[in-house]
Amino acid sequence: MAALLTSFYVTSYKRHVQSGQDQVTVYVAKRDIPQGTTGGAAAKLLSTEQVPKRTVIPGAITKPDQLTGLVASERTMQGEQVTTRRFSTVSRNGVRAELSGTMRAFQLAGNDDQVLAGTLRAGDHVDLVASLQCGQDCEFSRVVLRNMKVLQAPNAPATGTKLTGTNSNFSVMLAMTDSQTQKFQHVLSNRSADTTGAGWHLALRPPVHDADSPESVTTVWTILRDGLSPAWIKRYLSRLRGGK
Repeated sequence: MAALLTSFYVTSYKRHVQSGQDQVTVYVAKRDIPQGTTGGAAAKLLSTEQVPKRTVIPGAITKPDQLTGLVASERTMQGEQVTTRRFSTVSRNGVRAELSGTMRAFQLAGNDDQVLAGTLRAGDHVDLVASLQCGQDCEFSRVVLRNMKVLQAPNAPATGTKLTGTNSNFSVMLAMTDSQTQKFQHVLSNRSADTTGAGWHLALRPPVHDADSPESVTTVWTILRDGLSPAWIKRYLSRLRGGK
């Protein structure tokens, strides 16, 4: 009986060892997958390898579409097996799930008019319109930045609150490139871009079928001459020079 039990144990152990040595296909990172990478982008960074079954790590994916709708919560190094344990849902990652490459999250404060408090919602897209000074007698307005995604919308003014446009306690977070943050910061630092609402505003874009007019710069002179005939403009310039 003892010999029979020993033989059974040895046979079972050999089968267990042989089973562990069986080769299976796993997905590994062909280059580093940084934290914050979307599942769709990560799926393009995979390659397959044959490894012993016993070396497969917990949560290892068996097909790339298992990463759909997920975001990398931890870095996966090149050559490592890809596991769902290093990914989580977009909601758990917050705004970080919206950022990759040169994209940045930029938070700013303004009054209710400037940031469209009560109107903006997360997922909207906005333009930045600003009036800037470049000298004592030099002031112009233009659309400085376009099509920035709203990551976090400002809170709506409290019910019954008088909207005066002077309350600058409304903050908004936008997604923009690193180079766009430089332009936005310059606008905020410009002496004409103050919290009275005179310096800059966010403008809400249409949710579908949006379009842009040709780039332009607006000054006092372009406003005055807009829509006037060449003859009238000539007459006006003559009066400015002291003519009749």
